[in-house]
Amino acid sequence: MPVEPAPPLATIAAALRRERDRAGISLTELARRAGIAKSTLSQLESGVGNPSVETLWALGVALGVPFSRLVEPPTAAVRVIRAGEGPRVRSEHADFTATLLAAGSAHSRRDVYVMELEPGAVRVAEPHTPRSIEHIVVAAGRMRVGPESDLVDLGPGDYATFPGDAPHRYEALAPGTFAVLVMEHP
Repeated sequence: MPVEPAPPLATIAAALRRERDRAGISLTELARRAGIAKSTLSQLESGVGNPSVETLWALGVALGVPFSRLVEPPTAAVRVIRAGEGPRVRSEHADFTATLLAAGSAHSRRDVYVMELEPGAVRVAEPHTPRSIEHIVVAAGRMRVGPESDLVDLGPGDYATFPGDAPHRYEALAPGTFAVLVMEHP
C-alpha cells in the first residue's frame, strides 16, 4: 500500500488555535471535551503529531465546528485539486481515507469529500455537530453506509442521505470503493 503524505499539519495547528481562541476555552478544557490527552492537543497546536480522522472529528465536535474548518487551507479565487492531491486524512481503525475537496462558506456550510475505502475494518463515525446531514454517492465499488440502526447497501451511482449527528458507519463491500460525500452543517 502506498505511503500517504503527511496530513496538513500547519493548517490543522493554525485552525485549532484559531477555533479554540474563538470559543474562548483553554487547551485543558478543549482536550477534556474532545476526550483526548492535553499533550496530544498541545502537539497538534504546535504542528507536530499525526492526527487521525477520529481525533479531528472529536475536536471539531468539541469546538462546535465542521471537520473541514480544521483541515482546509485558505483558498484562492480559482482552486483546482488534482486527483490524488488535497488534504487527505486516514482512519486509524479502517482502510478509509477522506480528502476534503471544498468546504462550504460561512453561509452554506457544505463540505465535499472524496472517500476511498477497502474491505476489512469498518469506519465507525461518532456523531457530528447537531443537525448535520450527510449525502453520499458511490462512484465505484459497493459500500454499506448509514446510521447503525438503518444501514443501506449502495452500488455505483446509488445515492443515500442520512443524519450525521448520530453514530454511523462506512464499510467497503468491494475492493476499490470510491464515493463522494457532501456534509451539510447548520
